[in-house]
Amino acid sequence: MRILDNKKFGMISLGCDKNRVDAERLLGEIRARGYAITDDIAEAEILIVNTCAFLNEARKEAIDTVLECDEYRRAGKLEKLVVTGCLPEKFAAELFPSLTEGDVFLGCGDADVLFDAIERSYREGRVNAVGSGGEWKGQRVLTTPLHYGYLKIADGCSNHCTYCLIPKIRGKYRSERMEDLVAEAKSLGELSELILVAQDTTRYGEDLYGENKFVELIRRLSALDTVGSIRLLYCYPEVISDALIDEVAQNDKVVKYLDIPLQHSEDRILKLMNRRGTRASYLALVQKLRARIPGVAIRSTFIAGFPSETAEESEALASFLREAKLTNCGFFAYSREPDTPAYRLPGQVSARVKSDRVRALYAVQRGISAEFLRSKVGTFVDVLCDGIDYEGGRFVGRAYWSAPDIDGKVYFRAPFAEQGRTYRVLITEADSYDLFGQTEEQE
Repeated sequence: MRILDNKKFGMISLGCDKNRVDAERLLGEIRARGYAITDDIAEAEILIVNTCAFLNEARKEAIDTVLECDEYRRAGKLEKLVVTGCLPEKFAAELFPSLTEGDVFLGCGDADVLFDAIERSYREGRVNAVGSGGEWKGQRVLTTPLHYGYLKIADGCSNHCTYCLIPKIRGKYRSERMEDLVAEAKSLGELSELILVAQDTTRYGEDLYGENKFVELIRRLSALDTVGSIRLLYCYPEVISDALIDEVAQNDKVVKYLDIPLQHSEDRILKLMNRRGTRASYLALVQKLRARIPGVAIRSTFIAGFPSETAEESEALASFLREAKLTNCGFFAYSREPDTPAYRLPGQVSARVKSDRVRALYAVQRGISAEFLRSKVGTFVDVLCDGIDYEGGRFVGRAYWSAPDIDGKVYFRAPFAEQGRTYRVLITEADSYDLFGQTEEQE
């Protein structure tokens, strides 16, 4: 009998949607071998924790999760605990000797050696197999609702923002081959929404083909009958070309939504971040997008309390938000990460001040979002049904200006609604984040 015969696998995945894709590849390897996968981690004999290491808080969460999972050994079920993803990819040399609760350590690109490493751990004891994987060629198991899925079109990053660990964790920007991405998208089945992700989607193809191929990739994916719509996340502002803008405007399958992480508005801070934009160029980009893509939804993220940021610069960022009136925004306190250039910058801002600035920025954006959502009251909105809000006794979905998990929702009442289908909803109420309404049949 083989070592792993009849073993039951479980998975906990932490972090971003790009990490989720890595977790789905691991699950695909497990499914391809015919092993059982359980949602009840207490029943798992082999438990995989897919970690994030982007920020100190994420690293702490990952380690705490590993320690908590180790407790299941006492119940007699758990035999092997696999620690994979960004945390071991960057910190295996430090963690493997100390985090002895983990039996197997794997990096971000080691899905294809999962079973070899686990089998070795049964024979030899703890195994550090970080960096031993090759090119992944398997099938993913979706962990999202079946009507939408993520497609990671590249890994790594070459932008070298001074606050970011990603190049140190995942290396230089590496595009996936276009034919592989098209095949992977097909393998995900019928999708109402395919969401393209990478650390920077807009640079797709430059490393692999010597020229930007993002628009061509979008067109190739749009041609698939199995893809209902395509949403673009993480577009670097300086690489949003006229060709990309035209494609978003003219391609009926592309959702009129762009996620553009701007990170700040003030020129001095942007320069310290090694960002290439300016306040003027960002405002010009927002104006250009709105002129050429009617109704476009723009989402962004911003860092508060970057080293040496003054109170005046923080207020200037709030002023930028009032002027730009972005549809959705996220705000994060600067996290001082060792092994990044910003770690050594003078003028580190206190945790209390950073927290206060994040709250103030969210307050500004809440007012902007509330005004936008109130304008929808009394109108009909197309809503993609994501499922049922059992607590509220209604259905829940998203308008085109909302991506899963990070943006607001539309709660609506209807005689019937099917997950993955779009419904025309009369909006009757709004708050600063969500909308509420009913289908015509419910009136």
